[in-house]
Amino acid sequence: MSTLQITNGRILRPDMTVESADILADRETGRIVEVGDTATGDETLDASGQLVIPGLVNAHCHVAMTLLRGYADDKALDAWLREDIWPTEAALTTDDIVVGTRLGAVELLKNGVTTLGEMYFEVSEIAETLANAGMRTRIGHGIITVGKDEADARSDFETGLEVAKELDGAANGRIKTALMPHSLTTVAGALLEEYVPQARDAEIPLHYHANETRDEVDPIVDEHGMRPLEYADELGMLGSGDFIAHGVHTDRTEIELLAERGVGVAHCPASNMKLASGIAPIQSMLDAGVSVGIGTDGAASNNDLDAFDEMRDAAMVGKLESDDAAAVAAPDVVRAATRGGAELLGFDAGRIEEGALADFAVIDLEKPHLTPAHDLVSHLAYAVRGSDVKHTIVGGEIIVEDGEIRTLDGDAVRREAQKQADALIARAETNR
Repeated sequence: MSTLQITNGRILRPDMTVESADILADRETGRIVEVGDTATGDETLDASGQLVIPGLVNAHCHVAMTLLRGYADDKALDAWLREDIWPTEAALTTDDIVVGTRLGAVELLKNGVTTLGEMYFEVSEIAETLANAGMRTRIGHGIITVGKDEADARSDFETGLEVAKELDGAANGRIKTALMPHSLTTVAGALLEEYVPQARDAEIPLHYHANETRDEVDPIVDEHGMRPLEYADELGMLGSGDFIAHGVHTDRTEIELLAERGVGVAHCPASNMKLASGIAPIQSMLDAGVSVGIGTDGAASNNDLDAFDEMRDAAMVGKLESDDAAAVAAPDVVRAATRGGAELLGFDAGRIEEGALADFAVIDLEKPHLTPAHDLVSHLAYAVRGSDVKHTIVGGEIIVEDGEIRTLDGDAVRREAQKQADALIARAETNR
């Protein structure tokens, strides 16, 4: 057994208490062996002056969109997608997607994110790139049928099913999959009726955007005479293990439906604010027993992949939406960004206890903005930044050490991404 011992630090326990304790991780199983007074490991990481927390989970992202960071800002969602994003994505190459994914992986890992919920294209290449970088992911091909003929639309679904079947369990279990139709308004209902049962027969979960804007609600109400998630339920799209992104414009009936069906929500507050989509009723979801995770969405609508920023945003806008300063409290958002996200994505992670996956982010507490340390859980929600992450560990393997990523050449990745992004935009604008 090859082991890693993390010593002399403080750790965040599943009940949101903080205590001084060591951790011993087994690299062969990738799991935590002991917490407390542990045996000496084959490798030791000194966490003096640091806080060890579960690795963060970014529950909803389009990681290769790092290449579009800052490209088309300050526009409403529908216009942004149709006028800027989709035309540019039509010019994407596989190389673009791989390079954008590498850049995103560097950013995520350096910010303490160990696990990702990912929807995009060229899924095999993205999955391989993330696994090589050291990450875990629940991934799927983003299926869009609007504007496509019957053959192309069916091909999109066939691709989604194929990659979900082929990639699940890859990279020693670090890769999990889902069928990922983009949304209820960008995918034809007739095809959902045909292909969702196929996913169910293959025991493949679903992930899709839902109720992100009013424009995703009103057309369904007008056409079907019911709320979007009621319509999704009729299509068989609300099952245990499924999760939706956003859920901004959900009413009480839909929230209760999510809770009853065991469907989680990836909350993306920064993207929702930037695109003026609205504020999701997260406290109502939590009160109803809905599982909630935290996602950044893509860097084109955020514009960074810092999950600590997202926690702070989630807490702040949650209080505004509820008109209650006690709503969406610090422990709620920290739990959502760790254990909540892990539960959404189906990984046995997000908590520091024996038997759980040994995924950690180690925070340097010796910073002016983290002093004094009255309440470290409060600091995680309101004061810690991605740049405060000193080490990131996945499965007991140190992936980021002293702020430097071991699995990728960060500087080379950044230079290549700038070059690739410039070429992509030039190519896309020429083609318009």
